[in-house]
Amino acid sequence: MDGTQAGEGDDDKKKKKKKTEEDAVQLRRKIGLLPAVCFIVGTVVGSGIFIAPKGVLVNSGGSVGVSLLVWVLSGVLSTLGGMCYAELGTTFTKSGGHFIYLLETLGPLPAFLRLWIECLFIRPALASTVALAFGRYVVEPFFTPCAAPIELIKLVSLLGLTFVVAINCWSVTLASRTQVTLTFIKMFALVLIIVPGGIALAKGKTESFQNSFEVDPSALDMLPLAFYNGLYAYGGWFYLNYITEEVKNPNRNIPLAIICSIVMVTVFYVLINVAYFTMMTPAELLLSEAVAVTFANRAFHGLASVIPILVALSCLGALNGGIFGTPRMLLVGAREGHWPQLFSMIHVRRHTPLPAVLILYPLMVLMLVMGDIYQLISFVSFSRWFFIALATLGMILHRYRFPDYVRPFKVHLSVAVIFTVVCFFIVALSLYSDPWNTGISCALTLSGIPVYYGTVYRYRLPHRLTRFFDYISKQLQILLEVAQQEVQTY
Repeated sequence: MDGTQAGEGDDDKKKKKKKTEEDAVQLRRKIGLLPAVCFIVGTVVGSGIFIAPKGVLVNSGGSVGVSLLVWVLSGVLSTLGGMCYAELGTTFTKSGGHFIYLLETLGPLPAFLRLWIECLFIRPALASTVALAFGRYVVEPFFTPCAAPIELIKLVSLLGLTFVVAINCWSVTLASRTQVTLTFIKMFALVLIIVPGGIALAKGKTESFQNSFEVDPSALDMLPLAFYNGLYAYGGWFYLNYITEEVKNPNRNIPLAIICSIVMVTVFYVLINVAYFTMMTPAELLLSEAVAVTFANRAFHGLASVIPILVALSCLGALNGGIFGTPRMLLVGAREGHWPQLFSMIHVRRHTPLPAVLILYPLMVLMLVMGDIYQLISFVSFSRWFFIALATLGMILHRYRFPDYVRPFKVHLSVAVIFTVVCFFIVALSLYSDPWNTGISCALTLSGIPVYYGTVYRYRLPHRLTRFFDYISKQLQILLEVAQQEVQTY
């Protein structure tokens, strides 16, 4: 009798504990392999493949062959980087991506600078770039062959951005399902571009590929910027590492999702660029404000209006992926004491990182209103690739310092070394090719150093100001209905 009662008591305790964990405020592991692949592909394949071909071609000296080579090498480099980040993601089980890897391997200052530039510049700039591409592809078909009003483009871009932010504030599940749906739509869009290009190639439309590697060597001074544009189009292969704590079976799913996604995207990107050149000469591509629209007008006569809609939805998917991932970095940064504690909280019912999403919104709107697509790409690329190189350098040093540390997925040392060296080389060359934009990006990054020493390393704010910030934080916590995580998810 006593044994039975004791057993029933244990069962009740287990049920109560399980119920408590289900109701607890926490980030939940809801991302399986398919959503993980869709998350990466959906984030990578966005505006990049529809705006970057122009930037790659012009900085490749107008050479079709060189530009296609840039696309292939950018894919190879992204694959090597993805393998490195697969090791980092399975070695360090916290979410936060670059921030947490720099914190664990190189220390708090580089980690804070990555968080600083991500929140204040990189994510707002990237989001506004994708949103502007979304707005352009929605508006442009209505004004062809005339140029669309930039004010209208920015208004539509703002509506798209607001819609995606609202989804990510409302529900993790809804944001995840939206990503899966938009990923399938965008893959259909890519196939719709590749197939007519392949047919045209088979029919002998190869004029753009004749003597495709003939180029003036002096025109290749800007080649690093061609790689920046190409790598921008591949950007996003590391976003799954931002949400490690929400991925089911991360030791298996993170490496599989990253590697499969990048290889798939590389094949599609090269085929799409080949398709572009079957319908357009290099000069015509450089004159086009919306490459996919120009392609559609030539490849499809009755269905030309469909392609811009599909491209716009593709941009929306990339926007959703970026806004889904980046707030997790801010959340983890706040949890580690590198950001105000309010941003480490999540909504008590919806389990979304509401404060971290909302802080990005006004910055993204400001960048969208003020920014230009190609200038924003140049601004962002230096800081992004510099810190990626630092993260993989930190991985190499961590291996040396802690050789017995458990690493469920481990890449060959040569892969990490090659990727790190190439990244530093591209960053260094950009100082020569575009010193103005690169210098501004570097200055914005370094501006975080006094902030770090004044707020993180040693808190120096006056007591009255601290009390004011604490009061505001408490009121916002009540208003937003957010709280700290009640269950450790790493």
